[in-house]
Amino acid sequence: MSISNIHATSNPDKIFINGFMGSGKSYWGKIWALQYGYFFYDLDEVIETSEGKSIATIFEKLGEEYFRRIETQALHSFSQKNNCIIACGGGAACFNNNIDWMNTHGATVYIEASPQYILSRVKEEKGKRPLINKLNEAELIFFIEQKLKERIPFYNQAKLTVQAESLDSNSLSAFNLKR
Repeated sequence: MSISNIHATSNPDKIFINGFMGSGKSYWGKIWALQYGYFFYDLDEVIETSEGKSIATIFEKLGEEYFRRIETQALHSFSQKNNCIIACGGGAACFNNNIDWMNTHGATVYIEASPQYILSRVKEEKGKRPLINKLNEAELIFFIEQKLKERIPFYNQAKLTVQAESLDSNSLSAFNLKR
């Protein structure tokens, strides 16, 4: 576990979980929210509800630029919410200065995962993931490796980095959360 600037955000009102698709953001976010008495939100689900369309349909019909704009709007809608954990989409931290906004408005966590770990988790769910749904396994691992290279500089701005392969219910202990 790597920690930076944790002292500045002990017991934060909002925790934004970032990382690549398949790293476990929603899975662990739900567990941690229950454990610490926080509300849990999945940013993609918030978008799907507000738009009345799946993320895959939004990408296909309206494009990534439109999606990134509404993703940022949905993210900013959390500015007035407290005691919540938000699982962000894999690219959310990388667009529209979102990582800076998250670091200003709460605490940020990066769930770091290897390309092989990600591949093992996403290859069976390709239909739900618009950026990868048409890729074979060789193309998929190449895509994951390339996207990780692009996104890591943003992910690394999180206040806490945890390893996907070793997550447990105590992985957020550095934030000194009150139960």
